[in-house]
Amino acid sequence: MLNFIESGIVMKYLDSINFPKDLKKLKKDELASLAEEIREFLIKSVAKTGGHLASNLGVVELTIALHYCFDFSKDKIVWDVGHQAYTHKILTGRKNKFENLRKKDGLSGFPKGLESDYDAFDTGHSSTSISAGLGLAQARDLSGENYNVVSIIGDGSMTGGLAYEALNNVARNNNKFIIILNDNQMSISKNVGAMSKYLTELRSAPKYIEVKKDVSEILNSLPVLGSKVTKVLEKTKDSIKYALLPSIMFEQLGIKYIGPVDGHNINSLINVLNKVKNFDKPVLIHILTKKGKGYANAEKYPSKYHGVGSFDVATGVPFSKKTDETYSEVFGRTLCRLSAKNKKIVAVTAAMPLGTGLDFFSRAYPNRFFDVGIAEEHAVTFAAGMAKGGFVPVFAVYSTFLQRGYDQILHDVCIQGLHVVFAVDRAGIVGDDGETHQGIYDLSYLSHIPNMTVIAPKNKFEFEKMIEFAVNKFNAPIAVRYPKGTALNVFENYFEDIIFGKSEYIFDGKDIIIIFVGNMSDTALEVYNKLIYKGYNPALINARFINPIDLDLIEDIRNNFEYVFTIEDNINFGGFGCKLNSVLINSRVFDKKIYNFSFPDVFVKQGNKLEIYKDYGLDSESIFEKIMSFIGAD
Repeated sequence: MLNFIESGIVMKYLDSINFPKDLKKLKKDELASLAEEIREFLIKSVAKTGGHLASNLGVVELTIALHYCFDFSKDKIVWDVGHQAYTHKILTGRKNKFENLRKKDGLSGFPKGLESDYDAFDTGHSSTSISAGLGLAQARDLSGENYNVVSIIGDGSMTGGLAYEALNNVARNNNKFIIILNDNQMSISKNVGAMSKYLTELRSAPKYIEVKKDVSEILNSLPVLGSKVTKVLEKTKDSIKYALLPSIMFEQLGIKYIGPVDGHNINSLINVLNKVKNFDKPVLIHILTKKGKGYANAEKYPSKYHGVGSFDVATGVPFSKKTDETYSEVFGRTLCRLSAKNKKIVAVTAAMPLGTGLDFFSRAYPNRFFDVGIAEEHAVTFAAGMAKGGFVPVFAVYSTFLQRGYDQILHDVCIQGLHVVFAVDRAGIVGDDGETHQGIYDLSYLSHIPNMTVIAPKNKFEFEKMIEFAVNKFNAPIAVRYPKGTALNVFENYFEDIIFGKSEYIFDGKDIIIIFVGNMSDTALEVYNKLIYKGYNPALINARFINPIDLDLIEDIRNNFEYVFTIEDNINFGGFGCKLNSVLINSRVFDKKIYNFSFPDVFVKQGNKLEIYKDYGLDSESIFEKIMSFIGAD
C-alpha cells in the first residue's frame, strides 16, 4: 500500500474514506479539511508515479461536492477528457491503487468502466462529455428510469466542435441533465479564441455577482406563499442576471445558466448542486477553479504540471534528467530555421504549442503562428484554406488527436491536393496514458488516402531533412510521422538524399531483407547485428516512404530475397507491412516468405514502452527469435 504521508502523519479524514457512503458521514465543515488531505495525497502520489497533476488539483472540491450530493452508484458522471478524475477514483474505492497509477496492469489515468462501476463512460479525448451525457440522459428517459446525469467539461474543451454540436441538441431534447463548466482558463496551455473571451466576460461581472447576492438575500428572506410567488422570485433574479451580464449564450440555447460559482468553496458547490439535482430541465453550472491549486509550482506553471513524470515535491524538479533533444524540440527548432528564409511557412496547433515544440515558433514568428484551441477538425480545414491562399501551413498535432480530423484530411486537403504539412507527433507507442493515446493507427488511416504522402525518419538528422523536404521541396499533402521522446542518433553517418517515393538502403545483403519504419530503426539494427553474429547476411532497409511504396524495392525483393520482414510501430491492418504485402501481390510476387512485425489489431493498454514492445513481440530479442524460427534455423 502507498504510504500517504512519509512523515508519518495520519490523515484524519481520508484514511476513513474508501467509498462515497463514507464521505457522506462527514459534516459539511469537515469537507474542507478532507480536500486539503486529498491534495497532499495527490501531490505525493503523482510525484512518485507521474501523471496529470495540475488539472486534478483544480477539481478536488468539485469532486467532493458531487459525491456528497449525488449517488453515482445510480447517478451517472461523465468526465470530459478524464485525466482530472483522480479525486473521483480516490473516493470510489481506488485510493490504495495509486502506487500503480498508469503502470502496466495498474490504475488507469482515465475513467474506465471495466475498472469501476462508478465510471459511467470511458473518456480520453476532449469535448466528449456533453454528447455522452446527453446520450445517457436520453437512454434513461426512454427506459423510464430516474437518475441524474452530470457531465463535467472544461473551458478548454469548449473550443471543440463536438461540444457545440452537443449543446445544440441539449435544449432540443430538453432532458433532465446537468452540465458543469469547469472554468480554469486553461486547456493544456492557456485558452484562446472567442469562447475564452466570452467566459472572461462572464467570470468578471462583479456587478452581477454583487447585486445578485444582495437581491437574493432580500428575496430569500421573504416568506414563500406558493408556486406563483416562487416563479416571480425566479423571474426577478433572472431579470437582474440578463440586465447586468453579457448575453448568456447558454440561456439563449435553452439551457438554464447558474454561475459563476466559486469552485473551491465546498459549501457553495453543495448548495447549488442540491438545488439543481431536482430540476427537470437541462442546466449548466459555471464554476471557477484554479488549475494546480494547492501546489505552488503547479499554480505558477500549470502547463508544465499538466502531465508530469516523477518529481521532487519540495522543489518540483523532475527526477529524470533530460539531456538530449526530443523529436518535438528538433521539429520546433528546424521549422524556425526554415521559416527565416521561407516567409510563406505558417504554423498551426490545436492547443498544444508547448507539447509539439511550436512554442519556439510562436515566439519567433507570432504573426505566422495560429493556436486554434482544441479543434483539430477546424485546424485541418483552416490549414487547407491557407494552403489554397498560397501559404505553406504546418499543422503539428499528436497522432491520437489527428484521428479527429480524418474527414477534413480526406475531403478538404487531399481531394484538392493541397500542400498541407502534417507534423504527426507522438506516433507509435506513447505508453502510460493507454488506449486513448497510443499513436499506432496513423499509418492505417493516412496511407490509404489518395494524394497523401506519408514519411517517417530513422533519426533526428533525417527528421530535419524530412521537414525541409516536406515544406520546401514538395507541393502536395504530406505527413511526417515521429515518436515521443528523445530523438535517435542511430545511423547518424548513413544518409542518402530524400527522393520522392524511394527507400534508403542502409546495408546490402542477400536472402533476408529487413525493412523498418522510422522509430523502429534502433530495434532493427539490433536484430540485424544478431543475424550477422549468427552468420547471416541480411539487407537492412529504411522504408522512409510508407506511402507511396518504393516500386524499385519491390523489384529488388522479387529478384534477390527469399525472406521479407517488416518492422513498424503501427497496427497490422493498413500499416506499412500490410500495404507492402498488397503491392507485392499486385506485382505478382507470390513466392516470398513474408512476416510483418507490428501491433495486432487491438487497443494497446498502458505500460512503459519497453514493456509494451516485449508483450507484443516487438523488442529486438523477440523479433530475432521469431525470424530464426521462421527461416527454420537451429
